[in-house]
Amino acid sequence: TPAPEDGVLPSGFYGTTHHPTFVFLKGRWREVRDIEMDCVVVISGVTAVCRRQGVVRKGDRIVVGFDGVRVEPPQRSRSPADIFGFMSSQVSPEKPIKYLIRDLALEMKKIHDRNGFIIHVMGTAMVHTGADEALQDLARMGYVQALFVGNGFAVMDVEKQLFGTTLGMDKKTGKVLKSGYKSHLVAINEITRAGGLRQAVRKGVLKSGVLYECVKKDIPFVIGGSLRDDGPLPDTITDVMRAQDEMRRHVRKADMCIICASMLHGIAVGNMLPSRVKTVAVDINPYVVTRLQDRGTTQALGLVTDPALLLPHLAAEIKSLEGITDRSSGKT
Repeated sequence: TPAPEDGVLPSGFYGTTHHPTFVFLKGRWREVRDIEMDCVVVISGVTAVCRRQGVVRKGDRIVVGFDGVRVEPPQRSRSPADIFGFMSSQVSPEKPIKYLIRDLALEMKKIHDRNGFIIHVMGTAMVHTGADEALQDLARMGYVQALFVGNGFAVMDVEKQLFGTTLGMDKKTGKVLKSGYKSHLVAINEITRAGGLRQAVRKGVLKSGVLYECVKKDIPFVIGGSLRDDGPLPDTITDVMRAQDEMRRHVRKADMCIICASMLHGIAVGNMLPSRVKTVAVDINPYVVTRLQDRGTTQALGLVTDPALLLPHLAAEIKSLEGITDRSSGKT
């Protein structure tokens, strides 16, 4: 049925899930491209494409009802050796985290070795607690293909490289420094003066950090804004729907998504992910992990533990698998 107006859907439109979906069109079943939950199916010729309501235009042919629509939820392995297997997604703080980290590292290496695509969604706590160094290691080793963060993460990452603090807290001692309360504003100012993060790296203003590694390794990053942002940084996308669409460009290539200490960004990205994408949600608060799954990301493996401790262990496991020498200890 044609859409009556821009952004207006016909009555009885079919609402999508994030599972592989097919429509019977021109005598055969055709898979719907770019599938995600809470969207609609637009037909163009013999092509079926998933689209969010806001980009639907008057006259677009929208699938209505359920006839001629087939959904195929992915089968999950019942093997206990499969980290993403049967019943492994139940949220509990009593899981054997050490072994799950090892299995996760092995799964990531499989994806890495076939040139797959791993997205990392990170909250500000990952910089505040020092886990950002492990994320830099993963980026250098080629285990980060896209990074999704908020303005807060990005600002803290820059502040830490310029002043050795996050929100004025010294990264070595944990003490809040005098006048440190405005260090994040100075960091925003320096990046704005340089013209943005990429320009700051080229000009030598920003010489290290997670975003520095992204720029040097040509890793795409999306910084999504929020109402509480300071600044924000020139690279922060303050139009949330535009930020969504920018994330979608990368989500469509994803084989795995790792979400650490980020409820709002985590749920937002989770809603965009097809159920085929192996998803890991890590938070010290069980509510955050449960909420992600309750919002429809049922494929997510939920780990209730401190993500600031998990990420360094994960990076260490991958270094071991890659045979990389730890220069600080001299061990291989």
